[in-house]
Amino acid sequence: MSTASGEPSAQDPGALLLCRAHPASVGPAARLLHERMLLAGAGPEWSVLVPEGGPWRHGAEPVDRVLTGWAAALAVGTPWPVLALWWDADRSGCTLASGFRRPVGYEWLADGTPVGEDEAMRTFAARLGLDPVLDVQDLEHLTKPDPGADGHARVRALLAVLARTGMVVPAGLGPGVPVDRLREVARVLPGAEQTEWDRRSAAVRAEPGTAEDGVLGPWLRGTRARVLASAEVGAGLPLTVWGVRRRSAGWIAAGALLTLHGALGLAYDRLRAFD
Repeated sequence: MSTASGEPSAQDPGALLLCRAHPASVGPAARLLHERMLLAGAGPEWSVLVPEGGPWRHGAEPVDRVLTGWAAALAVGTPWPVLALWWDADRSGCTLASGFRRPVGYEWLADGTPVGEDEAMRTFAARLGLDPVLDVQDLEHLTKPDPGADGHARVRALLAVLARTGMVVPAGLGPGVPVDRLREVARVLPGAEQTEWDRRSAAVRAEPGTAEDGVLGPWLRGTRARVLASAEVGAGLPLTVWGVRRRSAGWIAAGALLTLHGALGLAYDRLRAFD
């Protein structure tokens, strides 16, 4: 909700997508979501995406479902994991997406009450390569009752564990902060950029050889690109059907995005073969 003056309040939803990759690698993948986001670094091995928040602003989908769909769509076509963090007036939570594996998530009520399966945190640690003893102990503590920690504190504690992997979430970007405020903070971060699909795609169409000669070349054309594109189509179609059955716009969008991106990838590789 917002205040009478129109200013965002702490009850408004907030969301972040943390990717274990440099912004130069995250940018091209994020543009495929066709969502306005701000991208910035979050440590030497991490990047942060701050979405504008359109889908849940209009009540079409809750913030957690939208973020889970975006994280899955980002992770399935990339070699790095994506962590979605979200919060609203009632809950806070996280979802980790990695490759074609089923996303794993956990959430807490506003008062910090855990809502989830303990096994989720162990899976979470394994996929991120965390210490199987010390880090897992700290994560499992987040699944136990703690009257002194609300939902936002639980997410901050999660981020403290992830800081051991090199994640450095910029000051001002964190649980409890509404989307508008998050974007204000992200906009002035060093090196921050707006993800814009049209401009980027036009550049790739104008000079396809330039993109192919870069670090993304193997993923744009060749055997690896065809395998990835086929896998995206294979994953996207059933995901779209599943989203339709659940009447989830977020999952439908993620499935359609994967299918479209895979189909375009196959078409691009075929067309370039004739150049």
